[in-house]
Amino acid sequence: MKFKLLICCLLLTNVRTTQAEEAGYQPSVAVRDATRLDWVFAVSNQSVTDPPAEWLEGYDSTKQRYEVFIPVAAKDKPTKPKPKSKAKGKDAEPEGLPLVLFISAGDQPAGWSQLQTVCQQNGIVFASPYGAGNNTSMPKRIRIVLDVLDDLRRKHRIDADRTYLAGFSGGGRVACGITFALPELFGGVISVCAGGDLREEPWLRHRVIDRLSVAMITGTGDFNRGEVERFRGPMLTDTGVRTKVAVVERLGHGIPDGKTFAEVIEWLDAGAVDRRKLAAKHPASRIGPEAAPTREEWAKSLLAEGQLRLKEPKTLYSGLMQLQGTMQRWPDLNVADDAKRILLDYEARQEKPWEEDDIDEQRRFLIARARALDAYATGELPPQYANQRKEMLEAAINLWMQVIQDGQDDKAVDDGQRRLPKLKAMLDP
Repeated sequence: MKFKLLICCLLLTNVRTTQAEEAGYQPSVAVRDATRLDWVFAVSNQSVTDPPAEWLEGYDSTKQRYEVFIPVAAKDKPTKPKPKSKAKGKDAEPEGLPLVLFISAGDQPAGWSQLQTVCQQNGIVFASPYGAGNNTSMPKRIRIVLDVLDDLRRKHRIDADRTYLAGFSGGGRVACGITFALPELFGGVISVCAGGDLREEPWLRHRVIDRLSVAMITGTGDFNRGEVERFRGPMLTDTGVRTKVAVVERLGHGIPDGKTFAEVIEWLDAGAVDRRKLAAKHPASRIGPEAAPTREEWAKSLLAEGQLRLKEPKTLYSGLMQLQGTMQRWPDLNVADDAKRILLDYEARQEKPWEEDDIDEQRRFLIARARALDAYATGELPPQYANQRKEMLEAAINLWMQVIQDGQDDKAVDDGQRRLPKLKAMLDP
């Protein structure tokens, strides 16, 4: 009995030692296994099992490394502060560790020196991969990020509702691309001195609008300020995405200080309670801590959510779009056939109330893009983008003409008729 007790004590001691070794800052940690997460869908519009070999030519997940900070006693207790909310009960409680995963514009990790204090004070996991800079091909870059994310999810209980993918410049564009493709894994994105477009799939746009918070940071001296402040930010806001644009004084094209990140993360965290409420109603909207669904599991869960949405008139359109997304994303699965049968049934019906919702949504996105591109094209442009003004003006004119031709939004039509002469004057001075 004493011998068995001694073994147990030794095992417990070893566990504590391992946890202590993992806690704190480590400049370089190896990824243990290839990601289980659907990195392919972030590169393409389908989740195929055999992507083109050249996408990952020469890449080995187990040779990938990343910089990491793990809060002390991370596995022993939940971190603070909790997201601010008046909600009570389970919805207000964090479900794991918050995480900021930062994508550099170069091949070395970035962001730790600016985020160190806020992560240490608030118990936030931080990570940034090596070799994921602008010179890396997009498929490899995305795979690296999701290799690191899944490695952290294997080792720690990471809260998807407070997982924020961040990045600087080109890294910010990648952060937006991954987050908008796989919103179930994230609570939001922090894009620094750059931005990104929503995906074309309607159901993914709905998911971003319903779930994510998008923070964009730029500086008064950033050559991408116009893109962020006048184009990307307003367009996301006008399409219904919870968006914050922060313009930092005396910041050029660079990473801001910790104070800015602390304010942004607090704003991101404020949306966590609503994300939990959404997941309580639609579990497929979030991939919980330590989970890594297979293709079949993920497809079935999205199909089930889509069918549930069909039962309520106000979510009928979003449900149909989710079924369409399931069919297109996993065309080789039986679930795709099930989704197709349901869609054909609805298409055969005489009354199609969802068509009006579809048109309304297309109109909203059209007007939002027209206004945002107009503001971007007619404002100050840095030398890097000055030669693109003509193309921007032509695109804005075309969008406003579509708005006027549609003729259904009186205010937007008036705005378009007022803006067209000014845009044309700038195009042909």
